[in-house]
Amino acid sequence: MTKLTELTITAALLGLKTKQFSAAELVADHSAAIIASRSLNAFITETLDSAAERAKISDQKYAAGTAGVLEGIPLGYKDLFCTKGVLTTAASHILDGFKPPYDSTVTARLDAAGSVMMGKLNLDEFAMGSSNETSFYNAVTNPWRRRSDPNTPLVPGGSSGGSASAVTAEMVMGATGTDTGGSIRQPAAFCGLVGFKPSYGRCSRWGVVAFASSLDQAGPMTRSVADAALMFEVMAGFDPLDSTSANLPVPDTRAAVASTDLKGVKIGVPKEYRIDGTNPEIIAMWEEGVRWAKAAGAKILEVTLPHTKYALPTYYVIAPAEASANLARYDGVRYGLRVPAASLDEQYEATRAAGFGAEVKRRILIGTYVLSAGYYDAYYRKAQQVRNLITRDFTEAFTKVDLLLTPTAPSSAFAIGDKTMDAVTMYLNDVFTVPASLAGLPAISIPAKLDSAGLPLGLQLIGRAFDDAMVIRGAAVLEKSAGFTHRPHSIAG
Repeated sequence: MTKLTELTITAALLGLKTKQFSAAELVADHSAAIIASRSLNAFITETLDSAAERAKISDQKYAAGTAGVLEGIPLGYKDLFCTKGVLTTAASHILDGFKPPYDSTVTARLDAAGSVMMGKLNLDEFAMGSSNETSFYNAVTNPWRRRSDPNTPLVPGGSSGGSASAVTAEMVMGATGTDTGGSIRQPAAFCGLVGFKPSYGRCSRWGVVAFASSLDQAGPMTRSVADAALMFEVMAGFDPLDSTSANLPVPDTRAAVASTDLKGVKIGVPKEYRIDGTNPEIIAMWEEGVRWAKAAGAKILEVTLPHTKYALPTYYVIAPAEASANLARYDGVRYGLRVPAASLDEQYEATRAAGFGAEVKRRILIGTYVLSAGYYDAYYRKAQQVRNLITRDFTEAFTKVDLLLTPTAPSSAFAIGDKTMDAVTMYLNDVFTVPASLAGLPAISIPAKLDSAGLPLGLQLIGRAFDDAMVIRGAAVLEKSAGFTHRPHSIAG
C-alpha cells in the first residue's frame, strides 16, 4: 500500500471520503515525517499537538457529512502568514515572541475549508532571498542531492524554501508560499514541485507580513497541478480588508485541470529569455517543453519582450524601496524584539541593528537611498516608468498568444554557501521570474525533468492578468507530457 505521506491532496481526499484511512492517521503519519526530517530545518514552529486535535474534528465532520473542501489535509504555512495565537516571525529576530491576535485571510480560508496546520515554515528573512539562507533560524536544506556528491547539502531556493522542502520531504501535502519576484516558482523548480503565483490581487495580502506591497502575492506549493488548483480556489477571492484585492469571481481552475490538450491555444516563446551563459541543459529542457506543447496541439510563436533586460534592475529598485517603507514599523515599541537604550532614538537604532539580518539591512539601505531627496526621480520614478514598459510588452505579446513558455530558473539547486558572498549573483536567480511579478501576471512552475546531476528543472508558464485558469490548463497538460515522478533518494529510498 502507498504510504499516506506519498499521496497527493486529491488522492488523500478520496481516501478520506471513502474511509480508507482517517484524518487522524493521515496527520499522525505526517507528524512522524516532520519529526524524522527535522534536520532539513523546514519548520520554525511545529503545531503537532493542535494538529492531532484538529484531525479528530475532521474525522467527526466526515462522519457527519459536513467535511470541508480540504478537510483533514495536513498543510504548512510560510511564516509570513499571521496565525492567531501561534508564533509568527517572518524568520526575523526582530519579531521574537510575536503571536498575532488574528489570522491572515488566506490561512483563515484554508482553516475554514478543513485543512490541518502542521506548523509555520522557514523562509528567507522577510522573504528577502533566493536560497533560504538569510533566515534568523538558519538555512533550510533541500531534500535533493547531486548524484555525484550526495554529502553536499543544497539550497531549496527562496524565499519559500521551507515550504518547498517540507512538501518535497512529504512532511506536509501542500504549503502556502508568497511570491514577490519568484519566491514560489524558483524554490518549486529547485525542489521538483508545482509552484503557482496567481495574478496580483487574487489572494488577499491581509495578515501577510509585507515585503513589497505592489508585488507580494500568496500562492500554493504542491506536488501536482490539480492540488495547486484546489488550494488556489480556497485561498483566492475578494477581501474588503485588502485594498489591492481584486473584486472578481474565482475561476474554476479545477475544471481547467481536466483539459487533455492545448488545441487552439497559442503559446509564445520570448526570444529575450535566451540569456547568454544560461546552462545548456536549461535551454534543452525549454525546447523539450516547446515540443510537448506542440504535440498537445498548441501553436508555437516567437514573441519579443524588449524591456525584459531591464526587469531585474527595475525590481531591485522598486522592491527595496517598498521594503524600506514597510519595515519602518519595526521599532521595538509595540511588539517583537526590544533592545533598551538611554533614549527612544537610541532604542530604535539598537533594536533594528540587532533585529534585522544583513540582507534585510542591505535592502533597507538601498530602498531608503532610492527614495531620498535628489535620487527619487533618478531611481524610483525611473524604475516605475520602466515597469510600465515591461507591462506594456506583456500586454502586446498577449494580443498574439495565450500563454508564454520559459524556464523557471537559470540553474538547478546549488550548494549552501555557494553564492552568499555575492549578492548580485544571488539576485540573478530571479531573472526569469521577476518580469511576470512586475506586471502582476499569473505564472506557474512545473517540474519538467532532471539535469545530469540528478536535480529537478522547472518550466514556467505565464498568462494574461486574471487568466489564471488558462495558466492552470497549460500546466496540467504539460505536467502529463513531462510525466515527472522523480523523488529525492532520501525520500524514495
